[in-house]
Amino acid sequence: MKFTATVALLVMAMNASTTTIMAATSTGAATATANIGSGNVTFRSQRGVSPSGAFFKDAEQQEAETLPLVTAATAMGVGVRGGEEEMTFQHRMKIGFYFALWYFLNVVYNIVNKKLLNVVPAPVTIGTIQLGIGTLYASLLWITGIRAIPKLTPKGKEIVTKVGIYHGSGQLFSIVSLGAGPVSFTHIVKALEPFFSAIVSALVFGTWMKPQVYATLIPVVGGVGYACLKERSFSWLAFGMAMASNISFALRAVVSKQGMNNYIGENMSSVNLFAAVTTASFFLCIPAAIISEKTMLLDLWQKATVGSEAVTTSKELMKTLISSGLVHYLNNEVMYLALSNVHPVTLAVGNTMKRVFIMVASVLVFRNPVSVQAGIGAGIGISGVLLYSLTKQHYEAIEKKEVAEAAAAAASKGRGRGLRRGLGRK
Repeated sequence: MKFTATVALLVMAMNASTTTIMAATSTGAATATANIGSGNVTFRSQRGVSPSGAFFKDAEQQEAETLPLVTAATAMGVGVRGGEEEMTFQHRMKIGFYFALWYFLNVVYNIVNKKLLNVVPAPVTIGTIQLGIGTLYASLLWITGIRAIPKLTPKGKEIVTKVGIYHGSGQLFSIVSLGAGPVSFTHIVKALEPFFSAIVSALVFGTWMKPQVYATLIPVVGGVGYACLKERSFSWLAFGMAMASNISFALRAVVSKQGMNNYIGENMSSVNLFAAVTTASFFLCIPAAIISEKTMLLDLWQKATVGSEAVTTSKELMKTLISSGLVHYLNNEVMYLALSNVHPVTLAVGNTMKRVFIMVASVLVFRNPVSVQAGIGAGIGISGVLLYSLTKQHYEAIEKKEVAEAAAAAASKGRGRGLRRGLGRK
């Protein structure tokens, strides 16, 4: 608990530092991205980066259980660095620290979460409580005035509710999968999320990518399928819930792309938007916890802390539960600080490596045997995710360049016509 509190204070300090830097440097960027006067944010593009696309990126850019903070940063004028500015040594060190803390919190969350579920196997209730802890944390910051209270418009409430449904369901599906099988197995299956995002975007919303991008999904699907085939730790429940999580987060990504171009309210910084979505997710998940597990948590809690079969104390179990919720929430805030400072390609590589760190750490901690076949399949699948990310970014950059060139040509042609008309009048 002391460690978690220290991290919380550190994250708030880093957030304050980043906000100060943004306030000093966002003047030029704001004209291209957003109207941020008095905390109002209108989601528009900056430097050719699509906010709606970046905000809930596919799994190669953000963890399945995490939220879209990059676009909100772009809308505030933070910008996702594209390499056009030479970074100082101090800035590189800051980014390295953000990524290290992001990786560390991810590993801690997955391990603490798994240990908690091993003692109290009530994943839906645990997941809902974790969202509630994040909601409480954000509410305390609002009440104490550390952060301005967000004021959503009716459209903003609608968007936050929709995103909250998919974020909450994805969180619950993920935690059920983690409870039903090894952490490494869950993350192998969750590597398929880019595949589902591409399918949902194409079939439901008619957003198609280049054939070359789809081709890179073949090793992703093949690698995950090979890893799961005859895997000794295979669990249909873990597999099914991880797949359901992939679908939820894919829907979260594409739904946000439809709605995030709207003005959604006052004081809607990236961290406040994440807090609003977390709050919506918490209240939406409460009925699911009550219906599916009823009083199971209380019975399991008593069994784990009282009597001859007790494995821990109620105080220690409460500390673990609170810590897991805070780490889950803080992980997303640190992700915002990390991802708002790097190019999307760097982001994609970082997220791929993060998944590897989580899998390796879980194997070392829990000593779950991983077959050679599973290792090879996971390596192919994760490499495919990286290839997909880089290929997708490459063709997006080409498309943006072509659009910019076409617009410039049209503008030049228009100026030429105007000049000829002026000369004709003379």
